[in-house]
Amino acid sequence: MSSVLNNDDLIAKDINNEKLDNNVQRSNLYKLLKEREQSWWQARQQLIERQEKKMFWYGENSLIMWLLWQLVGYVVVAMALMLLNNVFGISLPLWQYVSLFVIQTIFFVSALAAKGQLENKLQRKIDNDELMREEALNEMIILAEDSLYPDVHAKSPISLEALDDYLDGQFHLASLQCLLQKEVDAGRLIMEQQPHEVGVLPPELADDELNEHASEITYRSTL
Repeated sequence: MSSVLNNDDLIAKDINNEKLDNNVQRSNLYKLLKEREQSWWQARQQLIERQEKKMFWYGENSLIMWLLWQLVGYVVVAMALMLLNNVFGISLPLWQYVSLFVIQTIFFVSALAAKGQLENKLQRKIDNDELMREEALNEMIILAEDSLYPDVHAKSPISLEALDDYLDGQFHLASLQCLLQKEVDAGRLIMEQQPHEVGVLPPELADDELNEHASEITYRSTL
């Protein structure tokens, strides 16, 4: 009889150890997921900034912007020279004023001539950011398969806001939606509700809309 009890105690102990190990492993996976999410977020932010910079300086109306900023440059230099003259009494000969604006014009023309090369250099940086973002996202998906996804399926149906609360707000909502969208695309989750204004933008860009409508976005498991 005692041997049976000892055996039961051993089995119970093994089960508890197994649960403890699973909890530790799940915690470690979430910690790694958070690290990769931060890398993905940084790459995403940098990519968005460089894409906006490319659109501003090299878009369809970029020539107008270049000319406008050159005009602003002339005005700033003129105001600086006037300030030096009025405050410090520094006055330059006319030929030095002319030389200064000529040098400024030469610099602008040189930059305008190298516009194509500058655009290509920026595009290479954008391509590198996209690669880093995709690599980080793929690593996030691998980690989520053993941590986030099982929890979402177990708690289905669950809203994006409830999931954020469950995870103590450790992840950006855009990151969670991007990960869950992979499960939706695979047919393992169904997005039951999504406000129209959120669906118009790509998931990784809809930060403000996600914060506002997180309680309305609901996922249901098909498993």
